[in-house]
Amino acid sequence: MAWAGVRSLSSLVPSRSRPAGKAEPAGRAEPTGRAEPESPRRRLLPAIGRALAMVCAFVLMVAFSVVLARLTLEPSPASESLTHSNLRPGSSLRAYVEQPVGRDAVKQMGGNLLLGVPFGVLVPVLAPRARGIGRVLLLTALVMLLVELAQGAVVTGRAFDIDDVILNTTGALAGYLLLGRRLGRAVHARR
Repeated sequence: MAWAGVRSLSSLVPSRSRPAGKAEPAGRAEPTGRAEPESPRRRLLPAIGRALAMVCAFVLMVAFSVVLARLTLEPSPASESLTHSNLRPGSSLRAYVEQPVGRDAVKQMGGNLLLGVPFGVLVPVLAPRARGIGRVLLLTALVMLLVELAQGAVVTGRAFDIDDVILNTTGALAGYLLLGRRLGRAVHARR
């Protein structure tokens, strides 16, 4: 057989790590394809960055919650006679659009959209298990539904409006698609 004289294929290929004719230093092995373990410092820096991002997101969520409570749960006795509950989706939106002053429609609809944006941005950072679009939207809809129920049941001059929940959830969708998804992935990288 012609191949009987060749010891191994690796003896024919020169080594990349050492010059020809030199022996490999003791204790060093050729790379096996596995990554070397990271130093504790390299593992610590991303952990500190994630912790800081989560603390910042938590502070922003608390601040947002205070603003949300002030905007939605503060009594408005002057508008008590004007308020009515809306359980039909689209009814309030139609009324906003039909108002003679367009600024009022933009204020009502835009304000409700903006109230949902922080949920879409901050929830994926604060709750890694709620990073998916469906979970963010469901969580936002539940929180805003509770806010609207509190408005309708407890707060003077405020009423339950399903269109507000829809607009808030749409705002959360926009926040998630624009920034929340990327922030969630950056802070909680999948392994």
